[in-house]
Amino acid sequence: MAEKAKKVKKQENAIQRYFRETTGELRKVSWPTWPEARRLTSLVLLVMVVVGLFLAGVDYLAAELLDLILGL
Repeated sequence: MAEKAKKVKKQENAIQRYFRETTGELRKVSWPTWPEARRLTSLVLLVMVVVGLFLAGVDYLAAELLDLILGL
């Protein structure tokens, strides 16, 4: 009986634990449907283009203002 109490459980490897916990968390995720994913992707791309154009305009105006101030 004393020998059974002395048996120690094998320690779980940190990498094994990481992957086990990660797969457990990924099972809980509410994944979007394909139409929803396409719609959200197109929305992100549209916002990127709009923000890019806005920043390009601000950059152009700042450069022109700087040229006007410095007289270049």
